[in-house]
Amino acid sequence: MFLPIHDVNRLKVIPFQYVTIGLIALNVVIFVLTSTGVSPIVAASFAVVPGELVADVLAGPPIADRFDAIPVPELWTLVSYMFLHGDLMHIGGNMLFLWVFGDNVEDAIGHFGFLVFYLLCGIFAGLLHTYVMPGSEVPLIGASGAISGCVAAYLMLHPRVHLWVLVARVLPLSIPAFWALGAWILFQFVQAYASVLETGIARDQTAWWAHVGGLVAGAILVVFMRRRGVPLFDRPGGVV
Repeated sequence: MFLPIHDVNRLKVIPFQYVTIGLIALNVVIFVLTSTGVSPIVAASFAVVPGELVADVLAGPPIADRFDAIPVPELWTLVSYMFLHGDLMHIGGNMLFLWVFGDNVEDAIGHFGFLVFYLLCGIFAGLLHTYVMPGSEVPLIGASGAISGCVAAYLMLHPRVHLWVLVARVLPLSIPAFWALGAWILFQFVQAYASVLETGIARDQTAWWAHVGGLVAGAILVVFMRRRGVPLFDRPGGVV
């Protein structure tokens, strides 16, 4: 659809987005470390595998799967999975979204609150993905769920801010966040519904329901986690 490249939306409270930059750096470091031939081993151990999560956590104690090369309790993978990425396109797109939208959400919530917000969005994304596909043995990796939460929060906070985006990845365009992010969010829901429409089993390799889970979590959490006095929907006194 589009790639965000810049938003006209300065920080109002925090001097610098330390947590956003820290998350980007951590994701990049882990990607570099896991792109040297050990990715399958890491993915099998640290990714969310819905079938294993249901069997080992919901139907028993939170233990590591006995087939994993690295023994990691399945419950922990709800955090570890969001720091793994498959290729440059995967991590590049996710980190670009986090770079553009994370700083203003961090500004509205605070440093520590934003870290908690980010992790909760990712955890809920993994849980919803597992709920929709409880028998899947396909590993779920990537920060898309957590970042979808940031996108939802940003739209709740600043729908009137103008974004510079690349439409079809080639055409630069400045449009209000409401139109750009609204269209992006609608696309996630449509794709999630379409992925299970015929058989009840997701056929697409993209984890659309994880995106939906992050969006829902982000939209709810920002209402309660934003700093006191921070308005929603760019109301008077907000950041416009």
